[in-house]
Amino acid sequence: MGERHTDAASAEQLAQRYRSLVEHTPDAICVHESGTIVYVNPAMVRLLGARSADDLLGLSIQTFVHPDSIPPMLARIAQLTAEGSASPPAEMDLVRVDGRTVPVQTVSVLTVWQGELAYQVVVHDLTAQRAAEDSARRAESHFTTVVSQLEEGVLVVDRRGRLESINPAGRRILGIDDADPVLGRRFDELPATMIDRDGHPLPGDQHPMARTLATGEVVTRFVFGVERVDGQLVWLSCNCRLLNPDSPDSSGVSSFADITEYRASRRQLEYQATHDALTGLANRSLILSQLSTALADEGGTLVTTVLFIDLDGFKAINDTLGHAIGDTVLQIVAQRLQRALRAEDLVGRLGGDEFLVLLAGHPQRADLPALVERLRVTMSEPIIARGHRLEVSASIGITELGPHERRTPEAVLHDADLAMYRDKPAGHRELGLGQNRRSNNTHAS
Repeated sequence: MGERHTDAASAEQLAQRYRSLVEHTPDAICVHESGTIVYVNPAMVRLLGARSADDLLGLSIQTFVHPDSIPPMLARIAQLTAEGSASPPAEMDLVRVDGRTVPVQTVSVLTVWQGELAYQVVVHDLTAQRAAEDSARRAESHFTTVVSQLEEGVLVVDRRGRLESINPAGRRILGIDDADPVLGRRFDELPATMIDRDGHPLPGDQHPMARTLATGEVVTRFVFGVERVDGQLVWLSCNCRLLNPDSPDSSGVSSFADITEYRASRRQLEYQATHDALTGLANRSLILSQLSTALADEGGTLVTTVLFIDLDGFKAINDTLGHAIGDTVLQIVAQRLQRALRAEDLVGRLGGDEFLVLLAGHPQRADLPALVERLRVTMSEPIIARGHRLEVSASIGITELGPHERRTPEAVLHDADLAMYRDKPAGHRELGLGQNRRSNNTHAS
């Protein structure tokens, strides 16, 4: 008798704990018998927006189930034939007292309620989850829309370097047709050839994306070229980083912009800053820069001889025939100088009718007179300029650079200028110019 009393007390105690758990669980729980609600916990009251459990008890369960969800619900519980059997988790929509729809996930269990078979339903509110999913979808849609409208190319590659996505601008910049199925290919196997700044093939393992995937390093403003399938060469400035730096399995994202026009403009500006606009020869700035580099060369192999060339009587051509013809004469002289010298020799225009030549390497001293004579003959050939037949001659001064040269570039030019002056015919010398001039390692031709 005492044992039965103890068992009953234990059962009651267990039941009390179960009721307490059900009453305080955050998930909604209800029990319906033959379709009629016979029990709801406080969470179910709150979920359906009722004032109390009394507002729900005795009503049909279908009152609070969305019409579209009723047939699947009935089908699920019809399969529960043994006490304790449960349906798999299923999503459905409930209808609150105020008429609003609530997305939920439910599990139904066939149980016994006050001696009769009934269905106990555990209901989990999916409202917050659905809101988060909707927000994520909107964010993804927004991101996709923004990326698709960018003028900058964007591509994403997985850890193996295989392309996961590429935006329209990326395809356009790389010259990849919209119909070309490139997803899944390695980024270095795309239908475009990568080259470095010097025009040499760029191996895939030297691409910044390979470095980012291997080390996690962020790479910015990496410049390389792409030879497209249509034959065009475009230059790109590229940034690479991991999508999620905290994840060892993160994909990499690369953004790149077409800088072809900018690069060409910059090169043009650099060219204009270092070359004479009329003749295309090196200007005074570039000449001094190259001469400075040569003077700093301990081996003395870059430049060993400097020629200062001045046209005789050029002022008379300008004064009598005009500057347009004078400009034509200067252009032709510049072309003749370039043809008469080696590619490694630098020919420049200091200004007016003054030219400078930096001879590279080690020309034999005995060869200099022959070189100077060849230049004289070349420049003395008649020039036809706008119907005028003209003949010009040139005075040439030479200064040689010693193995331990201590002169500045300006001093070298000055000494070459003095040597050129001494080479000028007497009739072309300006009054008083050159008196008391002296220099070392300097001679006229």
